[in-house]
Amino acid sequence: MDLSREDRREVGIDIQRIEFGWPLGMPYCRSLGHGLWEVRSDLVGGRIARVIFFIHQGEMVLLHGFEKKTQKTPTSDIDLALKRKREIEA
Repeated sequence: MDLSREDRREVGIDIQRIEFGWPLGMPYCRSLGHGLWEVRSDLVGGRIARVIFFIHQGEMVLLHGFEKKTQKTPTSDIDLALKRKREIEA
């Protein structure tokens, strides 16, 4: 994700909110299934960022971040996160 400093700060605050408040639900966090969750961040200019993560041995593991362009999370982004999750669990 190529974000401005301000946008990176906002995403970081949202990740921290979930990390220290786990478990959290909407509007900050949503399940994607398969043990994956997404951090939901609103950026300046009405843009949206998502960071997909899972919980591994009690730790929040960030798998993939992207700026969301469509209503539904793209399958390719979920597939990439699942691939990385399997690599960590192996």
